[in-house]
Amino acid sequence: MAERSTAAVDVADNSGDEPLAAETAQATADGVDTQNGQAADGTMPEKDGDRRNPAPAAAPELHSGHKLARRYRLEECVTRLDGFSSWRAMDEKLRRAVGVHLLPADHARARAVLAAARSSALLGDPRFVQVLDAVEENDLVYVVHEWLPDATELTAVLAAGPMEPHEAYQLVSQVSQAMAAAHREGLAHLRLTPSAILRTSSGQYRIRGLAVNAALRGITSETPQRSDTEAIGALLYASLTQRWPYESDAYGLTGLPKGVGLIAPDQVRAGVHRGLGELAMRALANDGATASRQEPACTTPEELSKAVAAMPRIRPPEPTFTAPPEYQHTTYQQGSYGRPQGPGMPTAQVLTVVPPPPPLQSRTGRVLKWGVAALLIAALGLGSWQLADTLLNRNNQGSTSGSQTTHEKADDTPEKVAPVPLAISRAREYSPDGKDQDPGGAKNTFDGDSSTYWRTKYYVDGPDITDYKGGVGIVYDLGAEHEVSSASIALRFAGDHTTTTLYAVDSLDPSGKISGMPKIATATTSDSSFNLTADKPVKTRYVLLWITAMPWAPSDTYTGAGYKQAITDVKFAG
Repeated sequence: MAERSTAAVDVADNSGDEPLAAETAQATADGVDTQNGQAADGTMPEKDGDRRNPAPAAAPELHSGHKLARRYRLEECVTRLDGFSSWRAMDEKLRRAVGVHLLPADHARARAVLAAARSSALLGDPRFVQVLDAVEENDLVYVVHEWLPDATELTAVLAAGPMEPHEAYQLVSQVSQAMAAAHREGLAHLRLTPSAILRTSSGQYRIRGLAVNAALRGITSETPQRSDTEAIGALLYASLTQRWPYESDAYGLTGLPKGVGLIAPDQVRAGVHRGLGELAMRALANDGATASRQEPACTTPEELSKAVAAMPRIRPPEPTFTAPPEYQHTTYQQGSYGRPQGPGMPTAQVLTVVPPPPPLQSRTGRVLKWGVAALLIAALGLGSWQLADTLLNRNNQGSTSGSQTTHEKADDTPEKVAPVPLAISRAREYSPDGKDQDPGGAKNTFDGDSSTYWRTKYYVDGPDITDYKGGVGIVYDLGAEHEVSSASIALRFAGDHTTTTLYAVDSLDPSGKISGMPKIATATTSDSSFNLTADKPVKTRYVLLWITAMPWAPSDTYTGAGYKQAITDVKFAG
């Protein structure tokens, strides 16, 4: 089985960074905290990440509206530091926002930045913010990367408070796995700060600036794996305690008290998850810390990833439901009828009874009463005459037609109720083998826009992929339990053939094997759209859409030719 994806992936997301404000320290689009044009992101362990002296070359004097390669239009400068600048730009060819790093071609770091960007682009891992282009042109070197508008920096997440154990577990698990994959390809980050980690709306974590951020700032390390591992430990420590695990303040977080050294997370904040706290100390053990259970330190992302996997899985918290307000009795029900009275009991409300007005006793009143009575008698007589006439006509019709009578047939067959559309609140890609397809694209399948989609990678063998991969799919959250009876699916590629099955699962991250999940419906099609209908509706909140066969399709902007599929729209009914 051959599985590949190109470096230029389809991304409609972006980093959601705000422009640099004068005299204000904030996170920029390339993951740098700046203040008055200087680095203000606190201290990282300089013994493992040494910064070279800034190059004397000045940042290119460009302005909003300038166009690179007659394609990338610069819109807003978000960083200007150490001779380079970073911009939010518009790719006018693909009509999407992108980020651009710019520096002069004669800058001392220009060669290193180009090499780092091209190496990062070859990785093609969707857990990293992708490098889309790296070019030297007209005395300029520029690097184009994704822009994720729906993502939130970890800096902003931590500013709101420490994370729940499940969220912190997801953070360290996803980041350590991603960095382990990068180091296997010989790539290091060396700038894993809270501003380099993005959380998307689907709950996935993306890492930006792989190799490029360090090259832009001239940061090197003799022990890159140890540097990145300690940085991940610092991120986990901060997510558990909302404190930076060094004495200096950084990234909007308060540092530890001076002179006490690195202390365990549960000594900084009560209620910290013990297993995660020990894991943070094992990753930070390079700085002299020791785990409470004297377990060995984690010195590489691979070791840290295995330590996370060996932990008992931390489940997400159960959803909480707000109790309805207590029923408020009316004034009538609060009266004294049927309630005991006595010392200590509340005094019953006394209602004043207004006597009815006296009857009409005058001469005019008596005339009015007799007139109303006469009208009532006349109406009764007229109604009686019409009723008798109707009955006589029916009897005459009955005698004319003999003894024939008409009986309406009672229909006891219940009417079929039309399926009701079910709203989708969120979705997440399901990858039980750990090989993601397009995690950020899951939300595109229910956004109502047929031009956006979630796509798979392409495969050399097919159309059935179950011989070497169990399948690919997405889990949908309907917000509450519903009777699911059917689904309509719109696909990007038609051909022989696509096989899809719906399963009822227990969460956005299902447990157990596919074979043990309740099946709702299954169907195979060669068209670009089809419907799945259940023999009997299944009650569930979470539905897994699982694809086990995909047609052959030619190469496109994002992937090569092979067996692949993309989903543009999914709708459920029940």
